[in-house]
Amino acid sequence: MRAMAELGPDAHKAADVAEVLQKSSEQVAPFRARLINKGLLYTPRHGYAKFTVPQFDRFMKRFMDLDAVPPA
Repeated sequence: MRAMAELGPDAHKAADVAEVLQKSSEQVAPFRARLINKGLLYTPRHGYAKFTVPQFDRFMKRFMDLDAVPPA
């Protein structure tokens, strides 16, 4: 979620988030699916995900350092 926050509040492709993490889309797909199932993300259109909570990207940037993201 922190990597996604780095890209901003809009909907983002999984490939773009994976690029921030320096991983492949296939490596981050299970995490994305779990976040969608938990209700933290939703898919406004095929292949994209967006935070369910407005301004959650700002919260993540304030409280979690991108370097603290565990490896996928």
